[in-house]
Amino acid sequence: MKMRYSLNIILGLCLLFSSAADLFAQESPMEEDFYKIFRVSSPEGTLLEVGGLTMLPNGNLGVATRRGDVYIVENPTSPRPYFRKFASGLHEILGLVYKDGALYCAQRGELTKLIDSNQDGVADIYETIHAWPVSGHYHEYSFGPVLAPDGDFIVSGNVAFGNEEWWRGESRVPYRGWIMKIKEDGSLLPWATGMRSPAGLGVMDGELFYTENQGDYMASGGIWHITRGTFTGHPAGLRWTNLPNSPLKLTTEEFNRVVDPRQVRNEQGRMIKPENVVEEEYLTMFEAKKQLPDLKLPAVWFPYGIHGISTSEPIKIPEGNMGPFGGQVLVGDQGQSKIMRVFMEEVNGELQGMAIDFRSGFRSGVLRMAWAPDGSLFVGETNRGWGSAGEANEGLERLVWTGELPFEIRTVKAMPDGFEIEFTKPADRKSLEDLASYSVSSFIYKYHPVYGSPPVDNTEAKVIGVKVSDDNTTVRIVVDGLKQYYIHHLFLEGVREEDTSHSLVHPSAYYTLNNIPQGPSLAAGQVTTFDSRVKKEEPKPVAAMPAASAKIPPPAATPKPVQEEAVTLEMVQPLLAKNTCVACHNKDTKQVGPAYVDVAKRNYTPEQIVELIHTPRPENWPEYATPMPPMPHVPREEALKIAKWIISLNK
Repeated sequence: MKMRYSLNIILGLCLLFSSAADLFAQESPMEEDFYKIFRVSSPEGTLLEVGGLTMLPNGNLGVATRRGDVYIVENPTSPRPYFRKFASGLHEILGLVYKDGALYCAQRGELTKLIDSNQDGVADIYETIHAWPVSGHYHEYSFGPVLAPDGDFIVSGNVAFGNEEWWRGESRVPYRGWIMKIKEDGSLLPWATGMRSPAGLGVMDGELFYTENQGDYMASGGIWHITRGTFTGHPAGLRWTNLPNSPLKLTTEEFNRVVDPRQVRNEQGRMIKPENVVEEEYLTMFEAKKQLPDLKLPAVWFPYGIHGISTSEPIKIPEGNMGPFGGQVLVGDQGQSKIMRVFMEEVNGELQGMAIDFRSGFRSGVLRMAWAPDGSLFVGETNRGWGSAGEANEGLERLVWTGELPFEIRTVKAMPDGFEIEFTKPADRKSLEDLASYSVSSFIYKYHPVYGSPPVDNTEAKVIGVKVSDDNTTVRIVVDGLKQYYIHHLFLEGVREEDTSHSLVHPSAYYTLNNIPQGPSLAAGQVTTFDSRVKKEEPKPVAAMPAASAKIPPPAATPKPVQEEAVTLEMVQPLLAKNTCVACHNKDTKQVGPAYVDVAKRNYTPEQIVELIHTPRPENWPEYATPMPPMPHVPREEALKIAKWIISLNK
């Protein structure tokens, strides 16, 4: 009896440790295990709706706010930084830069120089470098400046919106919807147009980039490489191409002949807001470019709801900062309160590349970023009243790398027959050589005056072979079904780390394939084609005929109808993530869109919710500034399951 009891204990302990080991193997580290977010403590009552950040040569941090204040933060990386108000009374600052002993900021209507002439720590001279016209519309934000390589200033201007056509971006005064270059003497040179909401300006390696938000004519967010004369797609600024020094000659009329503005009136003579039409012949941006040579495609698309909903500042990662990603780009997002990572490469003279998640969980919308001397990243935040995934309206935080190396996709490069994927650590060779570890799909967007676009022409591609490097850090996948100009979703769910069997921190990457490079494809003998999903069928035994004397069993009883299983959060959570619902909605709290519990209180039927997913009605929720885009690509059965779960929240 005693021996049996001891044996039972030993067996129980073995099972316990075995289960714990299995559980440990399944629990892969997440982004927060490598990148920690720390709040920068500020004086009580300070509203840090950050519109601008800049590091000063002495290690202090300049912080500008939407409410018109500028602070100098001394010892900003210490537990107790000191905040000194440097300037106040300015109008909605949305950018800040240091140059030659002074700070420069873009107010709503001017580029302003702030000078501390008597060295008492407070600006006593507010000098207008250049003032531009404003119509007074609330949406005419001005962003910047950033410094060009020659020391000039780069600023940008938001469009306004129409009176009757309240949904359509307008350039009521020069140069709304433009990027402008301004010299210290105040002279202005119009640089590029096609912008709708150019909040994200960045100069990296001497080149100018900007990020855009989803809206009319802008299917989703993206990052563009800007040279003088670039046209990025929104037509409002074309109104001013006839002015002196305009680098473009494209007119609004020429544009509208290619891209239908859909300015249609109803029987009462009122303009009809253009909406997405599911079954229609649509135009893509790359197709429009064939007739509009000035039109420039984004280097990288940010799929809406997956990689942000309102992208902000791009900033280059210095070598040694944030691990193995030196030279790549971080891009903030205001709506989702997170940061994405971008890798770009040049193919056939054009930039293209990969977007992948980096770090989420900031307390408010990420708008501005600045590197600290110690390699950490200051993150300035605001939700500007529009809502964000964080719980606060404002914030100043610091992102710190722990020094631990995450298992991540480091780069994705286009190949003539697929993609080459590099990892930050060696991966398990068996998982790399299994075709089941990979899936690739592609999609594109419509180019139209509707607010945003659903992904269209969704196509599953097929991974038909892989070639793994000797050190297991790189794999080349051969893909049947590459599409030029399309966004390709690479999902590496089955790839595991070599030593720990951990999964990738972020297994999803989205590559914008503007060009397919030339060069040799991999031959059949150079790749492996093993696929663990393909099972070898064993021969089935032939069933013997029953003997004549055998009794025939009675017919089975008719089964009782099975009661429909309740839909739980655990069941729909993968669907909410897959279909990007989590980008704007939360179960219990208001985010960019209403909470699911508030939707449930409307007493919709499941069919009505499915219809609203596919064709939203923003007028049903007028208190939310960001309209929900059409989501016709969500499969009906998945939308129905989500709908049933939402309805259950009201019971």
